[in-house]
Amino acid sequence: MLVKLAKDPMRLFDDIWSGTQMPSTNAPAFKVDISEDETAFHIDAELPGLEKEQIALNIENDVLTIKAERKQESEEKKKDYHRIERSYGSFSRSFNLGEMIDQDNIGADFENGVLHVTLPKAAPVKKTKEISIR
Repeated sequence: MLVKLAKDPMRLFDDIWSGTQMPSTNAPAFKVDISEDETAFHIDAELPGLEKEQIALNIENDVLTIKAERKQESEEKKKDYHRIERSYGSFSRSFNLGEMIDQDNIGADFENGVLHVTLPKAAPVKKTKEISIR
C-alpha cells in the first residue's frame, strides 16, 4: 500500500477497503432502509446534502417514486480539482405499493438528510361474498 502511495499520491483518495477508484455503476442512487410495524411500512432514504425542496415524492400506477436533484454549485474562484466524487444530477428510486397500502394517508418528513416515508397499511379487503339461494 505504501509503495503504491509513494508512486501516486492521489491514490490516498481511493477507497482503501474496496480497492476501487470509482463507485460501482450498479449501486443504487441512494440507500434506503425499509421496515414494518403493525400499522405501517416505513422507508428511510439517505439524502445527505439536500434540502427538502430538492426532493419529490409521487405515486403513479401503485408505484411510489422518490426523486431528487443535486445541482453542482459554481464558484467564482477556480479550483484545480484532482478528483470529484460527489455526484450531481437527478436520481430516483421506485417502490411497488400494491393493495396493502392506504395511498391516501402516506406521510413524509425530512430531517438531518434522511427522508422518512410512512406507508400506512390498508384495511384488509374482504373478497368473499354471500350469495343467497332462491
